[in-house]
Formats: sequence, structure tokens, C-alpha cells
Amino acid sequence: MNDPAEADSRYMAHAIALGRRGLGRVWPNPAVGCVIVKDGHVVGRGWTRPGGRPHAETEALAQAGSAARGATAYVSLEPCAHHGKTPPCAEALVSAGVARVVSAMTDPDPRVAGGGHAILRGAGIDVVTGVLEADARCANEGFLKRVTRGRPFVTLKLASSFDGRIATATGESQWITGPAARRMVHGMRACHDAVLVGAGTARADDPSLTVRGLGVAHQPVRIVASRRLDIPTDSRLFNEIDAAPVWLCHGQDAKEARKAPWAAQGARLVSVPVHQGRQLEPEAMLAELGKAGLTRVFCEGGGSLAGSLLNAGLVDELVTFTAGLGLGAEGLPGLGAMGIDALAQAPRFRLDRLRAVGPDVMAVWRPERG
Repeated sequence: MNDPAEADSRYMAHAIALGRRGLGRVWPNPAVGCVIVKDGHVVGRGWTRPGGRPHAETEALAQAGSAARGATAYVSLEPCAHHGKTPPCAEALVSAGVARVVSAMTDPDPRVAGGGHAILRGAGIDVVTGVLEADARCANEGFLKRVTRGRPFVTLKLASSFDGRIATATGESQWITGPAARRMVHGMRACHDAVLVGAGTARADDPSLTVRGLGVAHQPVRIVASRRLDIPTDSRLFNEIDAAPVWLCHGQDAKEARKAPWAAQGARLVSVPVHQGRQLEPEAMLAELGKAGLTRVFCEGGGSLAGSLLNAGLVDELVTFTAGLGLGAEGLPGLGAMGIDALAQAPRFRLDRLRAVGPDVMAVWRPERG
């Protein structure tokens, strides 16, 4: 490989792919990948480990050992510059004798924000930035959203019949989509920090919201948005709380008698302002989740919660699974009332990608605004 720019892009793509392995496991930290190359050979690889440390650079340097001296390090995000529970990665790269560092982008975290690159340059290391930056931003959208906007990245998943229904008139919904689509949803849960549903879904479906069938040890936080906290204590979430953390976002007027059993069981209670006396304020709820460290939230409904997130412009990615059956007007719609009187008021999304998943169709949409 004689073209330096082509080599930089190839190794950076490798680093970004490694970093993605940490998605859903490293919050509140970013999911970073690092590849160390010397004389055209990869001598060290690493990615942020579960819980956010060790960092990717530390892992790659440990693997490279003395071979790191004079090598090039490819990092999917600017090496950190602050002292936390571990020393700065920028200083670790300097100490290892790395000659060149290629980073995809500057870290917007105020504790870094160019400081890592400055440490490297101050030590005489050649620093190149902006290689595959768009790909790196996509991989760490959750971390970037939390740092710059104070809230996690939100993926909304909707599974419905081809006429937009999520259940029959009697409430039967298992299963509209096929096994392949359901397996893919479990994979999506695994790469998010948390799974979010509304109280109606929690009551009607009694979901466990865990990742199953993939051999994954990690489990996302399970969150229910319930203004009144009217969720049965004979539910799976209550009785299987040891399977994964349970957080309950409730209104400030939720009764103590409803909070106490969940708190005693070990659930985390998150108080959220109520919007116009009816439902939880979605932006305030996400801000609280961001303060708690979450970077990526996977919302699986129901209709009222999905509608409120869409109305507030808080859905960053929409994933729809459409099955080849029709349930008719008497079926339950996928979205609750949104108060839309004109098409101009409706949130618009553009198609990002489309694929068949077993007998169903999966579409991924992004907001037109972004």
C-alpha cells in the first residue's frame, strides 16, 4: 500500500470498527478504537472496555509493547488529555514513543477539546486529524449528543402491519413481525445503553426488555416512562430486577406508595416534570437520562411515548419493521395522537437504508433537519 492517504483511511476504518464493539457497554464514555501500525504491520489493537476503561489507546499500547516506539497510532477520537481514574491517553502515547498519531476527530468534551492533540504536538509527535471524521461521528453519535446537547441519542423502533397497526382490536400483537426481525431487535438492544418503553407497553405486554438469544452477557438499562408509576409489581420488570437495572421515569406528583416498592426492590427512580398536566416532558426526561450518563437510548414504544418524542423533535433515528399483513382500521395504531392538523406540522424523515429481514422489511430513517 503505497498511497499514505489510502493507508490512513484503511487503518482508521479498522479503528472505528473496533470502537463500535463497545457500543452499549462503555457509557458515559465514548466507544473508541485504536490501531497501532509499524512498518506496514498492525502491532497493537484495542477498544474501550466495558464500563469505559481501560481506554482503547491503553489496550493497544499494551499489546504493541516496545513495537509502539516509532509507530503510527490510529485513534477514532482525540486521545484524552485529562486526569481521571486513569492517566491521559495522550501522555501514554508520548511515553510509548509513538512517532505519529492519526485521529478521526477532535473530542468536544471540554476536558479534552483539542488538549490531547496539543500534548502530542508539544512532544514533537506528528498529528493528523479529520481522517474519516464523518464515519467516526456516526459511530459515536450518542456520546457526542450527550456532550453537546446534554441528552442521549434516541433510536425509535416501530414494528407494524403494512397498514401501520401494532395490534388487533383485542390487543393481540405477538407476533406481527417474524423471528428474523425480532432477533435483529435484540441485536439493536445490545448496542444501546438503555431500552425505553411507556407505561402502557409495560402494562399490556409485561416485557422483560432484555437481550436474549445472542449469547450476550451485557444487558442494557431497562427504562419505563410512567407519569403515575402505575406499573404492576407482579410484572417481570419488578420480579426479575436482578437481570438488568430498572429505571423508572415518573411525574413529580407520583404517589409515595407507588414509589416505595420499586425503590425497595432496587429500581432507580427519576423524577421528571409533567407537560401540560398530562404526560412526562420528553426533553426534560432525556436531559435527566443524559445527566445519569446514558448516551444511546433505544425506544420501543408505545404509541403515546413515540408520538411525544416525534412531536418534540427528539428522535435521531427511526427504525421501522413492516410485516406483510393488514389489521384494518379497528387495529391499534403505531402512534398515539400527535395533534397534527396540517402536513407542514408533521415531522419528516428521509430514508437512510432499506433491507429485507426474513419476510419483513426494515427501513432506517433520519430526520430531514439533520
